[in-house]
Amino acid sequence: MYTQPPPNYGSPPGPPPNGPQQVYGEKRDFDQKFAIEKPKWNDWWAGLLLIAVFLGFVAVSGITIQGYSSTYGFNGGGIYGSQNTFGLSTNTIILFAFVLTVAVVLSYAYMWAARVFTKQFIWITGILNIVFGFVTAIYMLSRRYWSGGIVFLIFSIFYVFCFISWIPRIPFSVLMLRTAIDVSKKFGHVYLVSLIGGLLAAALGAYYSVTLVAIYVKYHPGNNPACNTGAGGCSNAKVIGLVVFVTFAMYWVSEWLKNTIHVTISGVYGSWYFSPNNFPKRATRGALKRALTYSFGSISLGSLLVAIIQFLRQICSAAQQSAAQEGNIVGTILFCCLQFLIAILDWAVQFLNRYAFSYISLYGKAYIPAAKATWKMVKDRGIDALINECLIGPVLSMGAFSIAYASALLAYLYLIFTSPAYNQDGSYTPVVVAFAFVIGLQVCQIFTTPLSSGVDTIFVAMAWDPEVLIAQHGDLYDTMVQVYPHVQQAIHA
Repeated sequence: MYTQPPPNYGSPPGPPPNGPQQVYGEKRDFDQKFAIEKPKWNDWWAGLLLIAVFLGFVAVSGITIQGYSSTYGFNGGGIYGSQNTFGLSTNTIILFAFVLTVAVVLSYAYMWAARVFTKQFIWITGILNIVFGFVTAIYMLSRRYWSGGIVFLIFSIFYVFCFISWIPRIPFSVLMLRTAIDVSKKFGHVYLVSLIGGLLAAALGAYYSVTLVAIYVKYHPGNNPACNTGAGGCSNAKVIGLVVFVTFAMYWVSEWLKNTIHVTISGVYGSWYFSPNNFPKRATRGALKRALTYSFGSISLGSLLVAIIQFLRQICSAAQQSAAQEGNIVGTILFCCLQFLIAILDWAVQFLNRYAFSYISLYGKAYIPAAKATWKMVKDRGIDALINECLIGPVLSMGAFSIAYASALLAYLYLIFTSPAYNQDGSYTPVVVAFAFVIGLQVCQIFTTPLSSGVDTIFVAMAWDPEVLIAQHGDLYDTMVQVYPHVQQAIHA
């Protein structure tokens, strides 16, 4: 039996004491291959809190949808015919249905492109992202929608500089992406998990969209007949409070879904790395089971941190657009700077989460110990240099932003051409466009999670036991040395 040595935190760390154990000639399942010495429900309080928040979301949804259904005729049965002049209506629900459909179709096409055009994928992503960004910005500016146009223009210019600086790193990134896709074609149910996760994300987006509109229909003050039905009493405070709550809940649940997919796929790639010739049975099912049981709380905790940051970023973006519409230049600049700082924090937390969750998938640790151990391991081994050299994470983010741009542009065009009664003065345009952008972004990120998960897990496994890469994946190691010679320093650190 081949058993890996215990960790040594005084020097570069080795594999965990309960790490993968290899028995040649014997076919093991995932739970045996990556056995947890003393299984327990880690960070259970965060899991309970997530369930409580989701149940609160369901309760708010039930009450508000009841108010919407009781005034369905007033809000119109389709794109036109609404008498609602004070808030979102059925017209908006149809808009979000179009946005979700476009987001799902484009996300699936994007995954297909990654599989078929692997070598050209990074170039395709960068060019599409820049083109989508500039098209959206130019069109908004031509319509004198200054706040949205300026924001999209700034981001597009920023991505041009980023992409030019990334060109020397493309060969190494293509290699890692090709490796992840090759593994996904041979082992596990990577694309099935991606499809199911994407459809669940679309369902969550649809549920959120209907709830968001129903909140405005039910509680927005004005000539609103819904105020006299059910739990009545309309006020702007109720609308703002409930929108804040359901938006935060949507962020948290969607992040949890994305990270659950990540943990599941990490189990598949970890199994491939440590046992390429004796792949464990039921690897996908075993990793998913662990994600939904012992690691449910840990995934919820890591997702909570990201949800809080992204929620603050969204509030800051809305405030910036509002200040721009009012002509408040100082406020616009301040909120732009604050949004940039929050974006950096978001990147740092998500960066740590990706590798911590890969570790959690294989070794079942709690979130904070896993994050600490993973960070120390990555730094001590020098794998952070490889991670920084790999563009898969940024490229997939650019792809998600491209689809988010398309979703936002669709929402903007829809509002112009349908001209709903509630938006005659354009006051709801920033809100609707922002929510369409978020929905498109979240759906695409969940669809593409399996690709980034594969690359992340390979890096984590390389850091825990680099000798496995040399011994059992010699061809991959040799190719890595050819496209990025400095890999030898990290592997032999």
